[in-house]
Amino acid sequence: MSQSRHVPVMLQRCLDMLAPALEAPGAVVVDCTLGLGGHSEALLDRFPESRLIALDRDKEALRLSGERLAPFGDRAELVHAVYDELPDVLDRLGLTSVQGVLFDLGVSSMQLDEADRGFAYAQDAPLDMRMDQTTGIGAAEVLNTYAPGELVRILRAYGEEKQAKRIVSAVVRERDKEPFTNSARLVELIRDSLPQAAKRTGGNPAKRTFQALRIEVNGELTVLERAIPAAVKALAVGGRIAVLSYHSLEDRLVKQVFAAGAANTAPPGLPVVPERYQPRLKLLTRGAELPTEEEVAENRRAAPARLRGAQRIREDAE
Repeated sequence: MSQSRHVPVMLQRCLDMLAPALEAPGAVVVDCTLGLGGHSEALLDRFPESRLIALDRDKEALRLSGERLAPFGDRAELVHAVYDELPDVLDRLGLTSVQGVLFDLGVSSMQLDEADRGFAYAQDAPLDMRMDQTTGIGAAEVLNTYAPGELVRILRAYGEEKQAKRIVSAVVRERDKEPFTNSARLVELIRDSLPQAAKRTGGNPAKRTFQALRIEVNGELTVLERAIPAAVKALAVGGRIAVLSYHSLEDRLVKQVFAAGAANTAPPGLPVVPERYQPRLKLLTRGAELPTEEEVAENRRAAPARLRGAQRIREDAE
C-alpha cells in the first residue's frame, strides 16, 4: 500500500496541542501507536530539536515506518512493544519522564487495507485480526471456540451490538457444521440473522461484530486501561498528552482517567486543600474535540475520531 494514501487523523490539531511541551530543545515525545509513521514524521518535522520514541506491536508497521523515518537518524527510536509496555520501554532507555505522548487508537490504515489481515468486512479474508501476528489467537479461533455466553458478552461489551444473542446463536449453529475461517461467511451470516430494521441503521451490519472481535483478539481495552494511566504518570510537569479514540468505549476510558487526574481529591470541608489532594492534570479539551467537516470529507476514516488532551501540572503525591 502506498504511504501517500495514509492521512493521519486530526494531525494539525494534535501537533498544536502538544507544541507548548515540545518546543524546548531535547524534548522527548512518545508516539504510542506508530502505524505507518504519519504522526511521527510530522512531530519530528515540526519540532526539530525533539527526540521521538515510537511503539508498535505490528512488525510490518515498524519496518515500513522505519524506512519513512530513516532520514531523521537517531532522533527516532522505534520499539516493538504494545503501548501498555511504555514504562518498561522508558526504563530500558534510561528515561524517567517525557514531555509529550500521543495515542492514535484507530486501526492502522495498513491493517485495514491489507486484505490478508482480516480486519475489514468489505472484502473476504482469513479471520485473523491480530495486530501482532507473532502471538496470540486470531478471530476465527475466538468464534470457533468461545462459549456462547462469552461471545454474547464480547459483542455487547466491545461492539455495543444489540442483536448479540441472535448473531451468536447463528454463529454457534454454523460453527458446529463447519468452523469459521474467512470473513465473507461471517458477514453473510450476520446479514441473514439481523432483523430488517437493524440492517437499515449505522452502515455495514457486520461493523460492530468485527470491532468486538478485534478488541477481544488484541486485548485492546485491557491494554488501554493500563496504558493511559501509565502515559500520564510518565509525563514531566508541563508535559502534554493527546489521545485520539474511535469508539465510545475507548473515549469513555480516556475521559475517566483524565477527569480523575484533573479532580481535587480532598475530603469535603477542608478550609485549605493540601498539595497532595490538588489536581495532577489540566484538561486541554472541553469534552472531546471532533474532526472538521472538511477533514471528514477528505478522509472518511477520521469521521468517528474523538480527541482529548491534558497537561501535567503537578507531580504525583508521594
